[in-house]
Amino acid sequence: MTLHSCRHLLAHPRWVVLLVIGLWLGYALAMITRLPTWAIPAVTVGWLILARWRRWGAPARPRPLARVWPWSLAPLALWGVYVYLAASFGEVDLGAVFFHLQAGMSEHGGGGRIVSALLHTLAMLLLLASFTWLVRVDHRWRPAEHMLAVVLLAGNPMLYGLGQRGAAVVTDDGAWLDRQYVTPVVLETPPSPPNLLLLYLESLERTYADRERFGNAYAPLAALGEQAVVFEGIRQLDNTGWTMAGMIASQCGTPLMPAGLLHDRQFEPLGKVVPGIDCLGDLLADRGYALTYMGGASTSFAGKGVFYRDHGFDRVLGREELEPQLEEPDYVNSWGLYDDTLYDLTVEEIRRLERQGGPWGLINLSISGHAPNGYPARACRERQGEFDGTDILYSVECSSWLVSRLVERLRDEGLLENTLVVVASDHLTMRVSAWEQLVTTERENTFMLLGEGIEPRRVRVEASTMDVLPTLLEAMGFVIDWHRAGLGVSLLSGEPTLIEEHGLETVNARLRAETALQKRLWEGLAPPQVTTPADSVAGQVIETPEETIAEALEELP
Repeated sequence: MTLHSCRHLLAHPRWVVLLVIGLWLGYALAMITRLPTWAIPAVTVGWLILARWRRWGAPARPRPLARVWPWSLAPLALWGVYVYLAASFGEVDLGAVFFHLQAGMSEHGGGGRIVSALLHTLAMLLLLASFTWLVRVDHRWRPAEHMLAVVLLAGNPMLYGLGQRGAAVVTDDGAWLDRQYVTPVVLETPPSPPNLLLLYLESLERTYADRERFGNAYAPLAALGEQAVVFEGIRQLDNTGWTMAGMIASQCGTPLMPAGLLHDRQFEPLGKVVPGIDCLGDLLADRGYALTYMGGASTSFAGKGVFYRDHGFDRVLGREELEPQLEEPDYVNSWGLYDDTLYDLTVEEIRRLERQGGPWGLINLSISGHAPNGYPARACRERQGEFDGTDILYSVECSSWLVSRLVERLRDEGLLENTLVVVASDHLTMRVSAWEQLVTTERENTFMLLGEGIEPRRVRVEASTMDVLPTLLEAMGFVIDWHRAGLGVSLLSGEPTLIEEHGLETVNARLRAETALQKRLWEGLAPPQVTTPADSVAGQVIETPEETIAEALEELP
């Protein structure tokens, strides 16, 4: 491009401006709807054709340039935030945003997200500048732009969600979910309580089991499922779609409703996580279980370590504790340990627990399937060949194979006697390379049980991850009150789940509108209200006319 053409472009940037707006329009529609990515150029071309026909940016009767600031700049910027969240995570869950702001985001491994956010911000600034140019140059946009600002504000899902919750406080008692909640109560303990090995597979949803769409990516896990009770139809509720929320839903039987204003120090990380309820760790610790949590990522991220330490776990081992034990200190990723080394250390920990004696429980969280691309371990690359850096199905197969290999290894060593093995996804995956194939049908989480005396079969239900807690307790031989714990129902009992009785959308609507369950979760977190004793308040003394006359007579000589 010559210097003359550059000067001409700067002096007459009409088509550059229209192209920027068109690309943003196509990108936003593709990110917040289920339009395929190839729709972006189609929408852009359609916009440019319309702009040429309407002569936007070059009106037939131009008026002098007006140095005005469009009202729509702030609404457009808010939409930019929403589009970024949709592009990064697929489904936008404002609860996740609020929780991570309060629980702490240090020691995260999403360095790529930071670069993406910076690029997104620069692109958003370019959009705002382009729209400002269009409004200033083309006077026809000025009156319509005021109405556009109102439409953009009213239609933003983030502001709609906040407004809906605020209205609910006024219009509803906000306690329907709280009334459904059943405090977990163990009525009977089996004579020889089994051990528990709970293996969370990051983002490895059961939707990947469809071979027509995803090939053999889930095949190793499907083969493991031939030995297990496999639950189909485990849906994802709002406020359960990220790691901490998924673990709390499955261990506490309730969605993770963020602390919000109940948090007494808004700009400091949470000191406790759901302190108002008992979870799986509390119930097992009260019955003599030695409990360990292990994960390759830092436990300081999103309050993970706080949650496990406060809910009965003796040992909480994350990146900080495990990385010094690595034979190859450099063999780590941006989040922490790869799963092959994490599982090696998991075997060592189970050996230690077995030597210690008594029932034990170990919860493990993988990293291989983490969005957007996954972190396939070296053992997988040796087995599967070169990783292209983006194909999530490669990482799904890696995660499936590694966990299957771990279970077989523990079984061969005799470390799974009298042990219930649970394999579950922590939540549905966020936006990945296979996103367009994933969202074509209803999606479901992985949940399977393996162990002595468990007859392999498939159980088709309409349930959620909240039903995992009571199901685990009954699978371990514990007798629980009404087959229920939290908002969950044991899937081994035949009792209807909350989703079967009321539907996913109804429960989600209640989650967005209610506050009583939130207060239960965070009971004790807010500082106690300081009240002034009644006797410390000076009262007003009112004298009767008779008292006044009597006092005056006493003062006479």
